[in-house]
Amino acid sequence: MPHLYAVIGNPIEHSKSPRIHAAFARETGQDIVYERILAPLDGFADTVNAFRHSGGAGANVTVPFKEQAFALADQLSERARLAGAANTLKFTGTGIEGDNTDGAGLVADITRNLGFRIAHKRLLIMGAGGAARGVALPLLAEHPAQLTFANRSIDKALLLQQQFTPYGAVAACDYPALNGLQFDLIINATSASLTGDAIPLPPNLYAHGSLAYDMMYGIGETAFLAHARSEGATQCADGLGMLVEQAAEAFFVWRKVRPATAPVIAMLRKPT
Repeated sequence: MPHLYAVIGNPIEHSKSPRIHAAFARETGQDIVYERILAPLDGFADTVNAFRHSGGAGANVTVPFKEQAFALADQLSERARLAGAANTLKFTGTGIEGDNTDGAGLVADITRNLGFRIAHKRLLIMGAGGAARGVALPLLAEHPAQLTFANRSIDKALLLQQQFTPYGAVAACDYPALNGLQFDLIINATSASLTGDAIPLPPNLYAHGSLAYDMMYGIGETAFLAHARSEGATQCADGLGMLVEQAAEAFFVWRKVRPATAPVIAMLRKPT
């Protein structure tokens, strides 16, 4: 019998996870079935437990349930604990293990697919919500010179600075305080690209050889990336590679096999 996995969210019809994991399974010879599950907004735990008891071996979790997945897990990885959210669940005989593969996926895309070395670089994360918190630890594990959280509300950024200072050089500020600074890697972890809003960034933020990275994907060139290009960012990228890489990390958590990601990213880039 194939092992059964699923992605659970609300909404869920748009999810590319079934295509991604089907490609991984073909490539690695793993016998799995992977499906989408729509969970009611007030019924995430019941949905997970029903899937688990019907034979599910694990699940990916997407919006808006990552924090509920974190609370549901019996055991948590360090990266899930610091993220305060879980996007990967593994069902065992003793309970539910929760992990967060978002940060590992981001780092893999930046370092391997885009060829950008994070070590000793100046990093800026725009935003101080769950997306920013979820990627901070893996970024700091790459030993940047400094990681700065910038947010409209400086209080939220300062909370992240306090949380992650034990893991590296971390700073926090609001957007006006960025004036006069330069960064090698700027990551948009806000929801501004979904709404088309522009974030009021001061000029000259992008250092020579810099990378602008938007965690959003599938909506063309975002306002953030267009602004970065006009401001002289050397390289611009959306989050599609991160999507595939975090899925590959989840696949490894479940199957202990690491699939190749480049062919899957290329497949998803092709016009349908």
